Amino acid sequence: MDYGGVLTDGVAMLDLPRRARAAGRPTALVSDADSVPGAVAELFDVLVLGFAVGARKPDPDVYRRTAELLGLEPEDCVVVDDLARNVRGARAAGAIGVLHDDPDTTVAEVEILLALPA
Repeated sequence: MDYGGVLTDGVAMLDLPRRARAAGRPTALVSDADSVPGAVAELFDVLVLGFAVGARKPDPDVYRRTAELLGLEPEDCVVVDDLARNVRGARAAGAIGVLHDDPDTTVAEVEILLALPA
């Protein structure tokens, strides 16, 4: 997930990584920011901030390297971002991309993709 424009879009979005982890899904925050609030960082198994993995969004390598940190293949990852170019980068890496527009739609899509309990 992205931070700015996604996790900053209300309680439902902040609850999504909690729900994913509770369902046994590993989570990662990928942001071009240099830092995020500690309470947000705690929601994720992996934090990739700025150039931490040697690439930045929308470069597909940032998504490939993040998947590796999670112990997953990119094809097993769902990436949520509010910028189309970043979703395209995720898809180029092989991940499933969800373009965040509004919390209700994004939550519904991610629930289906990750088979999260309602």
